[in-house]
Amino acid sequence: MGLDIVSLSCVSYFEIKMSTLYPLRFKTIFKDKIWGGSKIKTVLGKDYDPLPNCGETWELSAVAEEPSVIDNGVFAGQDLNALVKTHGAELMGKKNLERFGNEFPLLIKFIDANADLSIQVHPDDTLANERHNCAGKTEMWYILAADEAARLNVGFNKQTNKDEYLDYLNKGKILDLLHYETVAAGDVFYLPAGRIHYIGRGILLAEIQQTSDITYRIYDFDRKDAKGNKRELHTELALDAIDFSHVEDYKTKYEAEENIPVNLVDSKYFTTDLFVLTDEIELDYSETDMFRIFVIVEGDVMMTTEQNKSDLLTFGDVVLVPASVKEVLFSPLGEVKILEVYIP
Repeated sequence: MGLDIVSLSCVSYFEIKMSTLYPLRFKTIFKDKIWGGSKIKTVLGKDYDPLPNCGETWELSAVAEEPSVIDNGVFAGQDLNALVKTHGAELMGKKNLERFGNEFPLLIKFIDANADLSIQVHPDDTLANERHNCAGKTEMWYILAADEAARLNVGFNKQTNKDEYLDYLNKGKILDLLHYETVAAGDVFYLPAGRIHYIGRGILLAEIQQTSDITYRIYDFDRKDAKGNKRELHTELALDAIDFSHVEDYKTKYEAEENIPVNLVDSKYFTTDLFVLTDEIELDYSETDMFRIFVIVEGDVMMTTEQNKSDLLTFGDVVLVPASVKEVLFSPLGEVKILEVYIP
């Protein structure tokens, strides 16, 4: 069945398969990046030793080569993809299981840009399936922290086309064609597949995206690695992926309200709501059948489910609540901000 039960001690496979699911936490996957810094440790409190730095963490991943491993309860030691195969509908909900099969559809990351990331773009589902036999990559960013005057790029600063874009690129003036945003904690950006972008230095953010690791690198600021080599560019591959249109306002506008969900993103790929909690709140999912992902983006909170299982969640924690769990009680320890992510 594809299960790894080495670390499950004396618990039998049958007991595992018949066990009731519960809110799942995962071991963090740390990524050393040429542009990575130290905020993963100094701000989020995640120790990436022995890596020299950490550009990003994968907090919840179903990418085939690097699936997340469960870190709590009876399923500890199993990876997410194995659990989907044995508990598909209980974990994902029937509708999501029918839509995605045994492929968990979302990937949750934290990214720390100590230097500018490359200018890049991601293919949509059609192009990604055609070229890579996988899903495309639509994503969103929630800014956790930003140095003074830190900025990022999202989209173009005017309507353009392939010929004009190539002219700017070939003349080394691509930066002049991009739209920039100076950012602060709490800012939100939605990036549909095809939208050109890069994260600027000094920014720590949470990224919610489709399960895909396909990136076309357009420009990398001529940087070199420790061996003096430049990273590969994907100029030709990117051409058919880029959306050359211009958007008047790239930043998501919202007004946070206490103790009620405020919608940030509502797309066919995922919905994301923000909770700003100052009081206890009980969430009733008895009329729904879908998994929920909670990302703690500020503060600390106690989470209790109907099995009376309580868990302290702190800034930077990510938890996957299976579709079978119908009641979640959040008891904030001071003000807390939580992203709730799901696919209706």
